[in-house]
Amino acid sequence: MIEVFLVLLVTALSASLLGVFLVLNKQVMTTDALSHTILLGIVLAFFITDELRSPLLIIGAAAVGLITVYLIEFVTRSGLMKHDAATGIVFTGLFAAAVILVSRYADDVHLDIDVVLMGQVLFAPLNRIDIFGISLPYALVQLTILLMINTLFVLLFYKDLKVSSFDPVYAAAAGISTVLIHYSLMTLVSITAVTAFDAVGSILVISFFAAPAATAYLVTKLLSHMIWLTLSTAAFNSLAGCALGYFTDTSIAGSVAFISLLTFFIVFIFSSTRLLSKVYKKA
Repeated sequence: MIEVFLVLLVTALSASLLGVFLVLNKQVMTTDALSHTILLGIVLAFFITDELRSPLLIIGAAAVGLITVYLIEFVTRSGLMKHDAATGIVFTGLFAAAVILVSRYADDVHLDIDVVLMGQVLFAPLNRIDIFGISLPYALVQLTILLMINTLFVLLFYKDLKVSSFDPVYAAAAGISTVLIHYSLMTLVSITAVTAFDAVGSILVISFFAAPAATAYLVTKLLSHMIWLTLSTAAFNSLAGCALGYFTDTSIAGSVAFISLLTFFIVFIFSSTRLLSKVYKKA
C-alpha cells in the first residue's frame, strides 16, 4: 500500500505543480480537454507500434494535446465562439473519435475506456522494473522522472512563467516569448496526463491539476507561497484519499478526488469569511 501511495504522491506533485500556472492563466478546462483528447494520440500510436509501453504513445499523446490547444485557440481567436464553447466542441469531437477507434479496432487488447477514466492505481506496483538491483514500480519510476522534469522547467523559467501568468502584455513587451512558454507548458501537461493515465486515470489527473492549485489560490496570491501550498495540499489529499479508500474498501482514485473536493470547500468556506487569509497573513 505504501507503493500505491507513492505513485499517487508523485503523480499529484507532478500535476499540481503545473496546475498552479493553469489556474493562474484560467486554463484548467483546457486541461480537462487535454486529458480526454490525448486518448486519440495514444490510440493512433498504439495502432502504429502495437505496444502499450512504447515511447511513441507519449509522443502521440503530446502531439494531439498540442493540436487540441491550437484548435481551441484558433476557433476562439476567430471571434465567432467563446473559449468555453470552443473547448467543448473540440474535446468532445476528438475524444469521440478515440472512443470509436478503441471500440471498433482495439476491443481485443488491454486498452479500455474505464481504465483510462478511473485508472488502476492498486495494480501499479505489479508492473515493476529493476534499477541498480532495486525492484520498483514502473509507474513510480516514470512519474518520478516526470516530476523532476516539471520541477526543472518551473525552476528554469520561473520568472517567465510568473510574468506571463500575471501580466502577459508586459511579458511580451519585455521580450519574453509567451507563445513558447505557453506551448512548452501545455506539452508538459499533455505528457503528464498520458503518463499518469494507466495508474490513476484521467478523472484523478484533472483533479490533481485543478484542486490543489485552486485551493492554494484561495489563501494566497503570492506565487512562491502558492506553489508550496499547492504541493502541500496535493500531498495531503493523496494521503487522506489513499487512507479513506483503503479503510472503506472503495476506489482509491475516487477517494482522493473526493478528499480534494472536500479540502477545497473547507478552505473556500473559511476564505469566504476572510478568516483564513487573516490567519495566513499573521503566520
